[in-house]
Amino acid sequence: MDSNKLLYVPSYVKEMSPYQAGKPIEELAREFNIEEKNIIKLASNENPLGVSERVTKAIEKYSNSIFRYPDANGFNLKIVLSDKYNVPVECIALGNGSNDILEMIAMTFLDRESSAVYSEYSFAVYKLATQARGARHIVVQSVNYGNNLESMFNSIESDTRLIFIANPNNPTGTFVKKEEIINFLNNVWVRYGKSVLVVLDEAYSEYLDDDLCFDSFNLTKQYPNLIVCRTFSKAYGLAGLRVGFSVADKDITNFLNRIRQPFNVNLLAQIAAIASLEDREFLERSRLLNKLEKKKIYNAFENLGLEYIPSYGNFVLVRVGDAKSINHSLLKLGVIVRPVDSYNLSEWLRVTIGLPAENDFFIKALSEIIK
Repeated sequence: MDSNKLLYVPSYVKEMSPYQAGKPIEELAREFNIEEKNIIKLASNENPLGVSERVTKAIEKYSNSIFRYPDANGFNLKIVLSDKYNVPVECIALGNGSNDILEMIAMTFLDRESSAVYSEYSFAVYKLATQARGARHIVVQSVNYGNNLESMFNSIESDTRLIFIANPNNPTGTFVKKEEIINFLNNVWVRYGKSVLVVLDEAYSEYLDDDLCFDSFNLTKQYPNLIVCRTFSKAYGLAGLRVGFSVADKDITNFLNRIRQPFNVNLLAQIAAIASLEDREFLERSRLLNKLEKKKIYNAFENLGLEYIPSYGNFVLVRVGDAKSINHSLLKLGVIVRPVDSYNLSEWLRVTIGLPAENDFFIKALSEIIK
Protein backbone atom coordinates (compact mmCIF):
# COMPACT_ATOMS: atom_id res chain seq x y z
CA MET A 1 0.00 0.00 0.00
CA ASP A 2 1.12 3.54 -0.74
CA SER A 3 2.78 4.85 2.43
CA ASN A 4 0.77 8.06 2.04
CA LYS A 5 -2.41 6.04 2.61
CA LEU A 6 -1.27 4.34 5.82
CA LEU A 7 -2.76 5.26 9.18
CA TYR A 8 -0.78 8.08 10.77
CA VAL A 9 -0.29 8.00 14.52
CA PRO A 10 2.16 10.38 16.23
CA SER A 11 5.18 8.58 17.65
CA TYR A 12 4.47 9.82 21.16
CA VAL A 13 1.00 8.24 21.03
CA LYS A 14 2.40 4.93 19.75
CA GLU A 15 4.70 4.83 22.78
CA MET A 16 1.84 5.21 25.27
CA SER A 17 0.45 2.38 27.36
CA PRO A 18 -3.22 2.49 28.43
CA TYR A 19 -4.03 3.38 32.02
CA GLN A 20 -4.30 0.24 34.16
CA ALA A 21 -7.38 0.44 36.34
CA GLY A 22 -8.16 -1.82 39.27
CA LYS A 23 -9.57 -5.19 38.24
CA PRO A 24 -13.39 -5.14 38.23
CA ILE A 25 -15.20 -7.62 40.49
CA GLU A 26 -17.09 -9.02 37.49
CA GLU A 27 -13.84 -9.79 35.67
CA LEU A 28 -12.37 -11.70 38.61
CA ALA A 29 -15.61 -13.65 38.97
CA ARG A 30 -15.33 -14.78 35.35
CA GLU A 31 -11.63 -15.62 35.52
CA PHE A 32 -11.70 -17.75 38.66
CA ASN A 33 -15.35 -18.82 38.75
CA ILE A 34 -15.95 -17.06 42.07
CA GLU A 35 -19.33 -15.73 43.07
CA GLU A 36 -19.31 -11.94 43.09
CA LYS A 37 -20.67 -11.83 46.64
CA ASN A 38 -17.52 -13.66 47.80
CA ILE A 39 -15.12 -11.12 46.26
CA ILE A 40 -13.75 -8.06 48.02
CA LYS A 41 -12.20 -5.22 46.07
CA LEU A 42 -9.45 -3.23 47.77
CA ALA A 43 -7.84 -1.91 44.61
CA SER A 44 -9.25 1.44 43.53
CA ASN A 45 -9.39 3.56 46.71
CA GLU A 46 -13.17 3.73 46.71
CA ASN A 47 -15.19 4.57 49.83
CA PRO A 48 -16.28 1.23 51.37
CA LEU A 49 -19.29 2.94 52.98
CA GLY A 50 -20.69 3.69 49.56
CA VAL A 51 -22.54 7.01 49.32
CA SER A 52 -24.54 9.26 51.57
CA GLU A 53 -28.28 8.53 51.84
CA ARG A 54 -28.81 12.10 50.70
CA VAL A 55 -27.09 11.23 47.44
CA THR A 56 -29.28 8.18 46.91
CA LYS A 57 -32.45 10.19 47.54
CA ALA A 58 -31.31 13.01 45.26
CA ILE A 59 -30.56 10.61 42.41
CA GLU A 60 -33.96 8.95 42.83
CA LYS A 61 -35.63 12.35 42.75
CA TYR A 62 -33.96 13.46 39.53
CA SER A 63 -33.65 10.10 37.73
CA ASN A 64 -36.67 10.89 35.55
CA SER A 65 -34.81 13.93 34.17
CA ILE A 66 -31.94 12.04 32.52
CA PHE A 67 -33.45 12.50 29.06
CA ARG A 68 -32.45 16.16 29.42
CA TYR A 69 -28.93 17.43 28.86
CA PRO A 70 -27.25 18.58 32.05
CA ASP A 71 -26.37 22.20 32.72
CA ALA A 72 -23.24 22.52 30.57
CA ASN A 73 -21.72 25.03 32.99
CA GLY A 74 -22.75 23.25 36.20
CA PHE A 75 -24.06 26.49 37.66
CA ASN A 76 -25.72 25.07 40.81
CA LEU A 77 -22.74 22.89 41.71
CA LYS A 78 -20.35 25.78 41.21
CA ILE A 79 -22.46 27.98 43.49
CA VAL A 80 -22.30 25.36 46.26
CA LEU A 81 -18.54 24.92 45.80
CA SER A 82 -18.05 28.68 45.75
CA ASP A 83 -19.91 29.08 49.04
CA LYS A 84 -18.20 26.13 50.72
CA TYR A 85 -14.64 27.07 49.79
CA ASN A 86 -15.00 30.86 49.57
CA VAL A 87 -13.78 31.13 45.98
CA PRO A 88 -15.31 33.02 43.05
CA VAL A 89 -17.50 31.00 40.70
CA GLU A 90 -15.41 32.12 37.72
CA CYS A 91 -12.38 30.41 39.28
CA ILE A 92 -14.02 26.95 39.29
CA ALA A 93 -13.88 24.41 36.45
CA LEU A 94 -15.78 21.12 36.53
CA GLY A 95 -14.52 17.81 35.19
CA ASN A 96 -15.61 14.24 34.55
CA GLY A 97 -13.62 13.26 37.62
CA SER A 98 -10.40 15.07 38.52
CA ASN A 99 -8.76 12.90 35.86
CA ASP A 100 -10.66 14.97 33.29
CA ILE A 101 -9.39 18.15 34.94
CA LEU A 102 -5.80 16.91 34.69
CA GLU A 103 -6.28 16.11 31.01
CA MET A 104 -7.83 19.54 30.42
CA ILE A 105 -4.85 21.22 32.08
CA ALA A 106 -2.37 19.26 29.97
CA MET A 107 -4.35 19.90 26.78
CA THR A 108 -4.49 23.62 27.48
CA PHE A 109 -0.92 24.31 28.52
CA LEU A 110 1.31 21.60 27.01
CA ASP A 111 2.51 21.03 23.46
CA ARG A 112 5.46 19.40 21.73
CA GLU A 113 7.69 22.33 22.59
CA SER A 114 7.14 22.13 26.34
CA SER A 115 7.80 19.93 29.37
CA ALA A 116 6.10 18.87 32.60
CA VAL A 117 7.72 18.03 35.94
CA TYR A 118 6.45 15.27 38.22
CA SER A 119 7.76 12.78 40.77
CA GLU A 120 8.83 9.25 39.84
CA TYR A 121 6.23 7.68 42.16
CA SER A 122 3.25 9.88 41.33
CA PHE A 123 -0.16 9.36 39.76
CA ALA A 124 0.14 7.63 36.38
CA VAL A 125 -2.14 10.14 34.64
CA TYR A 126 0.55 12.87 34.87
CA LYS A 127 2.75 10.83 32.57
CA LEU A 128 -0.12 9.90 30.25
CA ALA A 129 -1.47 13.45 30.00
CA THR A 130 2.01 14.79 29.27
CA GLN A 131 2.80 12.16 26.66
CA ALA A 132 -0.55 12.55 24.89
CA ARG A 133 0.45 16.13 24.05
CA GLY A 134 3.91 15.16 22.84
CA ALA A 135 5.47 17.15 25.68
CA ARG A 136 8.72 16.22 27.38
CA HIS A 137 8.78 14.41 30.73
CA ILE A 138 11.00 15.64 33.56
CA VAL A 139 10.75 12.87 36.14
CA VAL A 140 12.21 13.77 39.52
CA GLN A 141 13.64 11.19 41.91
CA SER A 142 11.54 10.77 45.04
CA VAL A 143 12.72 11.09 48.61
CA ASN A 144 11.32 8.41 50.94
CA TYR A 145 8.79 7.57 48.20
CA GLY A 146 7.36 11.10 48.30
CA ASN A 147 7.62 14.39 46.44
CA ASN A 148 11.03 16.06 46.66
CA LEU A 149 9.99 19.68 46.18
CA GLU A 150 13.51 21.06 46.25
CA SER A 151 14.59 18.74 43.44
CA MET A 152 11.41 19.47 41.53
CA PHE A 153 12.12 23.19 41.68
CA ASN A 154 15.70 22.66 40.57
CA SER A 155 14.48 20.48 37.67
CA ILE A 156 12.45 23.26 36.05
CA GLU A 157 13.78 24.07 32.59
CA SER A 158 13.15 26.86 30.10
CA ASP A 159 10.36 24.89 28.37
CA THR A 160 8.63 23.74 31.58
CA ARG A 161 4.97 24.74 31.74
CA LEU A 162 3.46 22.41 34.38
CA ILE A 163 4.48 20.84 37.68
CA PHE A 164 2.24 18.06 38.98
CA ILE A 165 2.14 17.43 42.74
CA ALA A 166 -0.20 14.86 44.31
CA ASN A 167 -0.75 15.64 47.98
CA PRO A 168 -1.38 13.16 49.56
CA ASN A 169 0.57 11.24 46.96
CA ASN A 170 -0.82 8.28 45.05
CA PRO A 171 0.29 5.44 45.08
CA THR A 172 2.68 5.91 48.02
CA GLY A 173 0.44 7.81 50.44
CA THR A 174 3.07 10.38 51.46
CA PHE A 175 2.20 13.99 52.34
CA VAL A 176 3.90 17.37 52.07
CA LYS A 177 2.99 19.81 54.83
CA LYS A 178 1.58 23.29 54.33
CA GLU A 179 4.81 25.15 55.08
CA GLU A 180 6.77 23.21 52.46
CA ILE A 181 4.03 23.68 49.86
CA ILE A 182 3.90 27.44 50.46
CA ASN A 183 7.69 27.75 50.30
CA PHE A 184 7.70 25.86 46.99
CA LEU A 185 4.87 27.93 45.55
CA ASN A 186 6.60 31.14 46.55
CA ASN A 187 9.89 30.07 44.94
CA VAL A 188 8.18 29.11 41.68
CA TRP A 189 6.08 32.26 41.57
CA VAL A 190 8.98 34.64 42.31
CA ARG A 191 11.25 33.13 39.67
CA TYR A 192 8.79 32.07 36.96
CA GLY A 193 5.45 33.81 37.55
CA LYS A 194 2.63 32.42 35.43
CA SER A 195 5.00 30.83 32.93
CA VAL A 196 5.16 27.72 35.14
CA LEU A 197 1.89 26.44 36.60
CA VAL A 198 1.77 24.25 39.71
CA VAL A 199 -0.98 21.62 39.75
CA LEU A 200 -1.80 20.56 43.31
CA ASP A 201 -3.80 17.33 43.06
CA GLU A 202 -5.66 16.80 46.34
CA ALA A 203 -7.78 13.75 45.55
CA TYR A 204 -7.30 12.35 49.07
CA SER A 205 -7.29 15.55 51.13
CA GLU A 206 -10.57 14.71 52.88
CA TYR A 207 -8.80 11.87 54.68
CA LEU A 208 -6.23 14.14 56.34
CA ASP A 209 -6.33 14.70 60.09
CA ASP A 210 -7.57 18.16 61.01
CA ASP A 211 -4.15 19.38 62.14
CA LEU A 212 -2.75 18.70 58.65
CA CYS A 213 -5.54 20.31 56.63
CA PHE A 214 -4.93 23.72 55.10
CA ASP A 215 -6.85 26.01 52.78
CA SER A 216 -5.11 25.38 49.48
CA PHE A 217 -7.92 27.12 47.61
CA ASN A 218 -7.07 30.37 49.35
CA LEU A 219 -3.49 30.00 48.13
CA THR A 220 -4.71 30.43 44.55
CA LYS A 221 -5.41 34.10 45.42
CA GLN A 222 -1.83 34.60 46.54
CA TYR A 223 -0.26 32.46 43.79
CA PRO A 224 -2.04 32.97 40.44
CA ASN A 225 0.02 30.15 38.92
CA LEU A 226 -1.57 27.53 41.22
CA ILE A 227 -4.30 25.09 40.15
CA VAL A 228 -5.89 22.98 42.90
CA CYS A 229 -7.75 19.81 41.87
CA ARG A 230 -10.27 17.82 43.91
CA THR A 231 -12.50 14.82 43.26
CA PHE A 232 -15.76 13.37 44.55
CA SER A 233 -14.60 9.83 43.72
CA LYS A 234 -12.84 9.03 47.00
CA ALA A 235 -14.21 10.17 50.36
CA TYR A 236 -17.56 11.24 48.88
CA GLY A 237 -18.07 7.84 47.22
CA LEU A 238 -19.04 9.04 43.74
CA ALA A 239 -16.42 7.11 41.74
CA GLY A 240 -19.03 5.66 39.39
CA LEU A 241 -20.50 9.06 38.52
CA ARG A 242 -17.22 10.83 37.71
CA VAL A 243 -17.14 14.40 38.98
CA GLY A 244 -14.21 16.59 40.00
CA PHE A 245 -13.27 20.25 39.95
CA SER A 246 -10.41 22.69 39.97
CA VAL A 247 -9.90 26.11 41.51
CA ALA A 248 -7.48 28.54 39.90
CA ASP A 249 -7.01 32.12 38.76
CA LYS A 250 -9.96 33.18 36.58
CA ASP A 251 -7.74 33.58 33.50
CA ILE A 252 -6.47 30.01 33.83
CA THR A 253 -10.00 28.73 34.41
CA ASN A 254 -11.24 30.63 31.38
CA PHE A 255 -8.76 28.78 29.17
CA LEU A 256 -9.67 25.42 30.72
CA ASN A 257 -13.31 26.03 29.94
CA ARG A 258 -12.47 26.78 26.31
CA ILE A 259 -11.26 23.23 25.73
CA ARG A 260 -13.61 21.49 28.19
CA GLN A 261 -15.96 19.03 26.48
CA PRO A 262 -19.63 20.09 26.37
CA PHE A 263 -21.75 18.45 29.09
CA ASN A 264 -18.66 16.77 30.57
CA VAL A 265 -20.33 16.34 33.98
CA ASN A 266 -23.64 14.52 33.71
CA LEU A 267 -26.87 15.58 35.37
CA LEU A 268 -26.92 12.95 38.13
CA ALA A 269 -23.24 13.55 38.91
CA GLN A 270 -23.93 17.24 39.48
CA ILE A 271 -26.96 16.47 41.65
CA ALA A 272 -25.05 13.83 43.64
CA ALA A 273 -22.06 16.11 44.22
CA ILE A 274 -24.30 18.83 45.66
CA ALA A 275 -26.06 16.33 47.92
CA SER A 276 -22.78 14.84 49.13
CA LEU A 277 -21.45 18.25 50.14
CA GLU A 278 -24.50 18.71 52.35
CA ASP A 279 -23.82 15.56 54.40
CA ARG A 280 -20.93 16.35 56.71
CA GLU A 281 -21.82 13.45 59.01
CA PHE A 282 -21.24 10.89 56.25
CA LEU A 283 -17.84 12.40 55.46
CA GLU A 284 -16.84 12.25 59.13
CA ARG A 285 -17.91 8.61 59.38
CA SER A 286 -15.83 7.84 56.32
CA ARG A 287 -12.77 9.55 57.81
CA LEU A 288 -13.14 7.80 61.16
CA LEU A 289 -13.58 4.36 59.61
CA ASN A 290 -10.52 4.93 57.45
CA LYS A 291 -8.42 6.03 60.42
CA LEU A 292 -9.38 3.09 62.63
CA GLU A 293 -9.11 0.41 59.97
CA LYS A 294 -5.81 1.75 58.67
CA LYS A 295 -4.32 1.14 62.12
CA LYS A 296 -5.56 -2.45 61.92
CA ILE A 297 -3.87 -2.88 58.54
CA TYR A 298 -0.63 -1.39 59.90
CA ASN A 299 -0.66 -3.83 62.83
CA ALA A 300 -1.23 -6.77 60.52
CA PHE A 301 1.70 -5.80 58.30
CA GLU A 302 3.92 -5.37 61.35
CA ASN A 303 2.92 -8.80 62.69
CA LEU A 304 3.80 -10.29 59.29
CA GLY A 305 7.14 -8.49 59.24
CA LEU A 306 6.21 -6.51 56.11
CA GLU A 307 7.51 -3.06 55.29
CA TYR A 308 4.85 -0.47 54.55
CA ILE A 309 4.68 3.28 53.96
CA PRO A 310 2.54 5.20 56.49
CA SER A 311 -0.27 6.68 54.45
CA TYR A 312 -2.23 9.92 54.56
CA GLY A 313 -4.85 8.55 52.16
CA ASN A 314 -7.34 5.68 52.22
CA PHE A 315 -4.80 3.07 51.10
CA VAL A 316 -1.47 1.61 52.16
CA LEU A 317 1.51 0.58 50.04
CA VAL A 318 3.10 -2.62 51.36
CA ARG A 319 6.27 -4.43 50.31
CA VAL A 320 5.55 -8.14 49.90
CA GLY A 321 8.50 -9.31 47.77
CA ASP A 322 7.16 -11.34 44.87
CA ALA A 323 4.17 -9.05 44.40
CA LYS A 324 3.08 -10.65 41.13
CA SER A 325 2.80 -14.11 42.69
CA ILE A 326 1.19 -12.89 45.90
CA ASN A 327 -1.31 -10.80 43.97
CA HIS A 328 -2.27 -13.86 41.90
CA SER A 329 -2.74 -15.90 45.08
CA LEU A 330 -4.94 -13.19 46.55
CA LEU A 331 -7.04 -13.11 43.39
CA LYS A 332 -7.64 -16.85 43.64
CA LEU A 333 -8.95 -16.27 47.16
CA GLY A 334 -11.28 -13.53 45.95
CA VAL A 335 -9.25 -10.49 47.04
CA ILE A 336 -8.47 -7.70 44.58
CA VAL A 337 -5.63 -5.34 45.48
CA ARG A 338 -3.53 -3.12 43.22
CA PRO A 339 -0.19 -4.18 41.71
CA VAL A 340 2.06 -1.16 41.19
CA ASP A 341 4.77 -2.61 38.97
CA SER A 342 3.91 0.04 36.36
CA TYR A 343 5.33 2.56 38.84
CA ASN A 344 8.58 0.54 39.07
CA LEU A 345 7.44 -0.75 42.45
CA SER A 346 7.47 -4.43 41.50
CA GLU A 347 7.77 -5.69 45.09
CA TRP A 348 4.85 -3.66 46.38
CA LEU A 349 1.06 -3.85 46.45
CA ARG A 350 -1.36 -1.00 47.15
CA VAL A 351 -4.26 -1.93 49.42
CA THR A 352 -7.39 0.18 49.84
CA ILE A 353 -8.81 0.46 53.35
CA GLY A 354 -12.14 -1.37 53.31
CA LEU A 355 -14.89 -2.27 55.74
CA PRO A 356 -13.81 -4.11 58.93
CA ALA A 357 -14.92 -7.51 57.59
CA GLU A 358 -13.22 -6.88 54.25
CA ASN A 359 -9.97 -5.92 55.93
CA ASP A 360 -10.15 -8.99 58.19
CA PHE A 361 -10.64 -11.22 55.15
CA PHE A 362 -7.70 -9.61 53.37
CA ILE A 363 -5.44 -9.94 56.41
CA LYS A 364 -6.34 -13.61 56.82
CA ALA A 365 -5.75 -14.31 53.14
CA LEU A 366 -2.42 -12.49 53.06
CA SER A 367 -1.29 -14.22 56.27
CA GLU A 368 -2.02 -17.64 54.78
CA ILE A 369 -0.07 -16.78 51.63
CA ILE A 370 2.92 -15.20 53.41
CA LYS A 371 3.29 -17.94 55.99
